Amino acid sequence: MEPGDGELVEQAKRGDRGAMQQLIERYQRRVLSVVIGMVKDQEDARDVVQETFVRVFRNIGGFKGDSSFYTWVYRIAVNLSIDHRRRVSKRPLVEFDETLPPREEPIGAASRTLAQDPFREVRSRELGRKIFAAIEDLTPDHRAVILLREVDGLSYEEISQVMECSMGTVMSRLHYARKKLQARLSDLL
Repeated sequence: MEPGDGELVEQAKRGDRGAMQQLIERYQRRVLSVVIGMVKDQEDARDVVQETFVRVFRNIGGFKGDSSFYTWVYRIAVNLSIDHRRRVSKRPLVEFDETLPPREEPIGAASRTLAQDPFREVRSRELGRKIFAAIEDLTPDHRAVILLREVDGLSYEEISQVMECSMGTVMSRLHYARKKLQARLSDLL
């Protein structure tokens, strides 16, 4: 039987790197899925996730346990994601360089695509782009709430702890985000 988060946190506080590694492995994918939804770039998301767990490692001694461990980790990840988005929005745009060779698809991607119905594949990609664009238009707080709830399945209380706001604020933000997405995607329904 695997140890619980509380036990691993206590071991990590005492300097047990193996316990810290278990905590990272337990939550890394879940945190990455939320961060990708917020920062929109896989490489940037990986950087944010790495910074998240660096901060977790550095600050584990200060974790009081007022919330669950993963809520604490998500709070760090969401805050870093919002900071990242602010920094990126201030960067100058880079122009497209046609002289660069195109990026190759990962091995096996072409065979997966050929095995599926090409029309369905195109429709699926188009739908994904529209949903992605609609989520992109949300404010960082609304984007975080919708991703934490709909992608990661956190409860209102957990989102409240992650976002450091009341449950009423979570419900309000979630309602607003859903309405905005519904309006933006109404032509797809």
